[in-house]
Amino acid sequence: MIVLGIETSCDETGVAVVEDSTIRSNVITSQIDLHARFGGVVPEVASRAHVTMINPAMEQALQQANVGQGDLDAVAVTTGPGLMGCLLVGVAAAKAMAGALNVPLVGVNHLEGHIESAFLQEPDLEPPVIALIVSGGHTMIALMPEHGRFEILGQTIDDAAGEAFDKIARFIGLGFPGGPEIDRLARDGDPAAYRFPRALLNEPNYDFSLSGLKTAVIRWVREREATGEGFDAADLAASFQEAIVDVQVAKTVRAARDSGVDALIIAGGVAANSRLRDRMHAAGEEAGLRVVTPSLALCTDNGAMIAAAGMRKLARGEATPLDVGADPSMSLV
Repeated sequence: MIVLGIETSCDETGVAVVEDSTIRSNVITSQIDLHARFGGVVPEVASRAHVTMINPAMEQALQQANVGQGDLDAVAVTTGPGLMGCLLVGVAAAKAMAGALNVPLVGVNHLEGHIESAFLQEPDLEPPVIALIVSGGHTMIALMPEHGRFEILGQTIDDAAGEAFDKIARFIGLGFPGGPEIDRLARDGDPAAYRFPRALLNEPNYDFSLSGLKTAVIRWVREREATGEGFDAADLAASFQEAIVDVQVAKTVRAARDSGVDALIIAGGVAANSRLRDRMHAAGEEAGLRVVTPSLALCTDNGAMIAAAGMRKLARGEATPLDVGADPSMSLV
């Protein structure tokens, strides 16, 4: 089965062709340069950029895959969650393509797509799995007992990890997006140099809280600036990053143990963080768990994960009507 996947939930225009479990093409057009001067994604700007990029991206994906439109068996598209205007661009393009070719349309939950990226990475992986989904808009732990069925075990009660990285990066004068900048700077720092709070670390749940950590770091920096004490930026980045990673690793591994699951995955944009990947693999090995971290190209928003999730849904007979809309607040369950 050959599926075209379209992803436009935020600021990446992603289009891919997946055949069974093989990625034939995976085109990702970034908008980082458009949004960098604003320090964050501007929805209207992102939507307009998708309109410009979507058709060339689809053509490029088909060319790289060496397939024609007539070879497609289905078209999958992100229908939520995400930015409304951005979602609508992808949904409109997918509906037009599916309708013109008379092939099934499959609407996909963006978060389910991120989870399916791990199965693209390692096709022999089988449910049940525990998934840590970490991105600019989401931070949660979910149990997937089988494909298409999920139970949210815990999630952030305030801010997402990606948002926290972006805000602190901006506060200390780093570029956008902040996550990769913090990760890069932290490699030269000492994660134990400064001690920041690990909210909810010892609570008997799988929830996260990051707003207090952001406030603590900002207050700490301002106090040192006011007294002239100063600080090392690399040490600050490493210590802040470690406070986030500590809680994510501990809670995800505990969730796997408590659920009796022997495999866990990290998915979403923040899953590209090198410290999180290293720490999760080390903790998983110590606990006897299989840890799957998708390649960096599959961590960012991309069409391949949407095509893979759409293929799973189609195999279960879950095609989507052509009058489907977008749902910016769509839940995983």
